[in-house]
Order: sequence, then structure tokens, then C-alpha cells
Amino acid sequence: MKKIMAIGAALMLVGCEDASQSNPPASGAAPEPTNDDLRLVGGYRSTDDDCQLTGETAFTIDFLDHTADLVSCPTGGGAEQSLIEMYDARKVAETGGYSVYSIPRG
Repeated sequence: MKKIMAIGAALMLVGCEDASQSNPPASGAAPEPTNDDLRLVGGYRSTDDDCQLTGETAFTIDFLDHTADLVSCPTGGGAEQSLIEMYDARKVAETGGYSVYSIPRG
């Protein structure tokens, strides 16, 4: 029985490894969050912006506001720093390698 469980566990690990290799991130693209807390909709300042407009999830529901945009950037990156410098961005959370900001609409 232990042998069967060990084989099953090994097969599950192989399956996970194959799945992660089948969809590598595009070169230069922002990394995917390491959890399901964020729903990234698209680049905030341009289509290829690492800072992404962020949609509603169970995690973000309390941060959404009809007078502001919710934007997530890879934590510690240049895109995050430039977002802070360009806008009156207020950090509201961190999750999955991303910092989440509320940015008042013009």
C-alpha cells in the first residue's frame, strides 16, 4: 500500500512539473501572482505595463471603490516605483508577490 501511495505522489509531482513548463511567462512580461487573490485585467498605463488594473475577487472586494482604480504591480520592481511617482497611489495590500494600490480617478 505504501508503495502505491509513493508512486501516486510521484506521478502527481511529475504532472505539476509538466504543467508549469507548458505555459512559461512571456519574455519581459510581469510574473503571474503566486496565488489566486488577484484578477489582473490588463496593463494600467499601457498594454505592456507590469502594473495591472485589478478586478474583483474575494481578496480585493474591500479595496474596490467607484472613485478609484485598483492596480497591482510586482512588489519591488521599477513599474511599482514609477506608479508611485506618477500617481497619488495608496498601497492597500500585498499578496502573491504583488503590491496592490488604490489610485483616485481624475
